[in-house]
Amino acid sequence: MPVFEKPPLETLSPARDRWTPIYLEHGRLEVDDSSVKWIGADMTVLRLPVATLSAILLGPGTTVTHAAVKACADCNTPVCWIGEDGMRFYSFGVTPNHDNERARRHAACWADRKRREAIARRMFSRRFGEELAQERTVRELRGMEGLRVRTLYAELGLKYGVTWKGRNYDKSNWDLADNINRAISAANASLYALCCAVVCTMGYIPSLGMIHDSGPLAFVYDVADLYKESTSFPAAFQAIAADPRDRGDLVRKLLKERIEQERLLQRMPEDLEELFR
Repeated sequence: MPVFEKPPLETLSPARDRWTPIYLEHGRLEVDDSSVKWIGADMTVLRLPVATLSAILLGPGTTVTHAAVKACADCNTPVCWIGEDGMRFYSFGVTPNHDNERARRHAACWADRKRREAIARRMFSRRFGEELAQERTVRELRGMEGLRVRTLYAELGLKYGVTWKGRNYDKSNWDLADNINRAISAANASLYALCCAVVCTMGYIPSLGMIHDSGPLAFVYDVADLYKESTSFPAAFQAIAADPRDRGDLVRKLLKERIEQERLLQRMPEDLEELFR
């Protein structure tokens, strides 16, 4: 019977010192010979040092045994269930934190009107600069953000030669939207998946937004808005300029390239810590 010995808490590396997340698809994660082993559909066999990984991301075609999930939990290594190439986020398990410090800090800031407003201003200052973000009310900043995004859409349309008639789509009838609106939605959905993975694995609470209010992912939308201008928006316009009939494959490929160029996985945890300073 496979046995994985739970390592002492004091020997576990903190999240900041761990390796980057590992993405797995089409295979089986199990415990064998007292270690966690990955057996790929192509018969690749890897022994995973789960106590040193920041997260295990399980993509399509994966199965995981009870013993493997228990071993990851014993090592405070989060397991996330995501879509192909990490472009969807479905669920996650344990967080990599030894305590609930970030969740308590997040909830305390969200419940305190002044602290919540201060974090919202820090988010807006990344778009409008520190001085303007302090001069205007949060309501005014929200209005300015709407105007800024509409202007940005128009500028990207001109830059990439894509006809832009405004942000318009119907969730209940996806086919009514034009190509660029579908591309923007696809790119944003993938960005939300990445942000949700980072927010959850760091121990923050995805439903407690500082700017957005409703829905279970309000804080994820707050975070994603910080990066859309440099990632999902240009990826969508660039994809439609190259292939107007793209059904999502090209836009996701371009988005991944921009996420890597922007070093988002490295930057986002630092940015989140800065927001809650």
